[in-house]
Amino acid sequence: MELAITGLDGSKAGTLEISDSVVASEFNPGLVHQLVTAYLSNARGDTVGHLSRSDVVGSGRKPWRQKGMGKARAGTVKSPLWRGGGKTFVHDDRHHQQKVNRKMHRAGMRSILGELIRQERLVVVDALKPETPKTGAWAAQLATWGLTQDDRYNSVLLIDLEFDEKLYLASRNIPKVTTCTLSQLGPVDLVGNEKVVITADALKSFEERL
Repeated sequence: MELAITGLDGSKAGTLEISDSVVASEFNPGLVHQLVTAYLSNARGDTVGHLSRSDVVGSGRKPWRQKGMGKARAGTVKSPLWRGGGKTFVHDDRHHQQKVNRKMHRAGMRSILGELIRQERLVVVDALKPETPKTGAWAAQLATWGLTQDDRYNSVLLIDLEFDEKLYLASRNIPKVTTCTLSQLGPVDLVGNEKVVITADALKSFEERL
């Protein structure tokens, strides 16, 4: 399948041949959901376990008698009110890591990419190289590519093969516009944006990985 490559002026600058297996693969919502869930879960930190009253090492003996001491009543030195005591409503150790094998990951990313192409949400450009790191000039370039609607930006993801400082600086102050390199790309980035703009070189390399 041939995809049109858009130039800086918004006109067609050529075509890019992409494997039909990517586009022909049917969208698998169950697999994509599993992929996104695992990606988000793996980004979470594991909770740190604390000791409850039953876990604290110490005597279970009442430290002093109930009355006549002139001190507050106490039943155990392991009380959460005491220093070194157990924690109230303790959290158990929780590990959120989910494993997704390589075959499933590649199939899920192919499914997402094919759906983006079918929905015409994927824009292939020849380059993402701003001349200057100026937000205004880059916003005008995005408008040339038709990435504006009612003077407000849709959520747009810009993907390049390698990190470009000018691209990052020019895009970071534009609402709903994010940038990433191909090595940083994940399933959440693709499904979480209305438009995905990718360079021809990055798309070709992405296809080879899949």
